[in-house]
Amino acid sequence: MARWSGRRHDSEEHCAQPPAHHADRHRAQLPDPQALGRFYAEQLDRPIAVDEPEWVTLRPGGPGLSFQLEPTHVAPAWPSTAEEQQMQLHLDVEVDDLLAAVEFAQSLGATVAQFQPQEHVRVLLDPAGHPFCVWTR
Repeated sequence: MARWSGRRHDSEEHCAQPPAHHADRHRAQLPDPQALGRFYAEQLDRPIAVDEPEWVTLRPGGPGLSFQLEPTHVAPAWPSTAEEQQMQLHLDVEVDDLLAAVEFAQSLGATVAQFQPQEHVRVLLDPAGHPFCVWTR
């Protein structure tokens, strides 16, 4: 069994291991953190814990979801291509009712992506253009 040696991996007996940690938050950069923060607060039913001009964080319920001002943000293409901006963030949200979840997201400002790769998944674009999925088992 490997054990912490305090140095980089040099054999099966001395394998470096990461220090204790936890994922604190996921962060998206975009042109309007308040608008997208409100969108996801409603979409995910999570309270806004931090609401500043350049930063919004949602909590509780696991790692925070933060939105940071990025004035030069370019919305990603869906589906991805080598020639266009690629996704920086992708959320998968399990739902009980796919149609109702899509309609609810649309009522908040999401749009349904043209390309839909799976029967039990709907890819939507949030108001800043980030793809996210709602899905059922």
